[in-house]
Amino acid sequence: MAHADTAEPGRTAERDGAPEQGEASPMTLETAKQTLRILDAHHHFWDLEGAGHYPWLQDEYNEQFFLGDYRPMRATFLPEQYRAVTTGWNVLGTVHCEAERSRGEQIAEDDFLQGLHEDDSRFPLAVVGHVDFRQDDLDEVLAAHSRRPLVRGIRSKPIIAARRGESVRDQPGSLQDPSWREGLSRLVDLDYSWDLRVPYYHLSEAAELISGVDGLRVVLNHCGLPLDRDPQSMTVWRQGMNDLASLPGITVKVSELGLYPNRWDATSNADVVREVVEIFGFDRSMFASNLPVATLTAPDVDAVMQSVLDGVAGASADQLDSLFCGTAQRAYRIDAALLD
Repeated sequence: MAHADTAEPGRTAERDGAPEQGEASPMTLETAKQTLRILDAHHHFWDLEGAGHYPWLQDEYNEQFFLGDYRPMRATFLPEQYRAVTTGWNVLGTVHCEAERSRGEQIAEDDFLQGLHEDDSRFPLAVVGHVDFRQDDLDEVLAAHSRRPLVRGIRSKPIIAARRGESVRDQPGSLQDPSWREGLSRLVDLDYSWDLRVPYYHLSEAAELISGVDGLRVVLNHCGLPLDRDPQSMTVWRQGMNDLASLPGITVKVSELGLYPNRWDATSNADVVREVVEIFGFDRSMFASNLPVATLTAPDVDAVMQSVLDGVAGASADQLDSLFCGTAQRAYRIDAALLD
């Protein structure tokens, strides 16, 4: 998800499931709307008129937001709004990722989402909750999450540097913090995945951490957030992506391609999608809308889908089904019968 952290904005080894590029044309939007099954692997709901509190949306505005102006997003976004902006697309269900609700309301967010699920079981089908891996009541909160059947994983963000070239290494709350790593390891026994959300210049550090936590399943958010597209930054991004892809149990969300300030670069975005799938393969890549955040930069959902389709031109029907549905279904352990 787009969130309130400050961050300024080669050819990889061949892997199974990479698209055949050649001169193939991308699937048209019309065909995609008629044929694709979509399990949206990452989005957010919030009711700003309801009981929940979302400090970043309801309190003081953050001028350092990583995509630029997010005032248009400071409004209620529920399944009704989601269905409206995805009209025409065959969305079979969704995975909700924690939306930075007040950190004293981590379990209340689960219960809010359970209520939405009971109204329409597709929205959402599964939930990624939140816990701070260093909070005093970590075990109690994780136990409470485990009693909510929709919860399949946790997103907890380490502290990050503001830009490439700066470092927070070994600081409390960083990827090197022993207490943070100890909290992360608790997910293994619960069979929870970790949604990893860091910008591109922390990817190799994250790979170092993950390699030392046996049995941990990881879902990398937002293509590894290549927020800077200059050649040197992209080299750093590719190295980090390859470091992560070399480890078992890691999948990636093909999502949030927006750039600062509120910029959508369709050509560059398609190139990013192409490289992500080349590195991870379709069987470890999953589409995610990141609504409503995505439309801070993209004109609409069709533009998001067009960039993804452009990036995987030449893909087979089975590969596209993995990207848009199958990988997320496996990663978040969603009953396939619910997607028929």
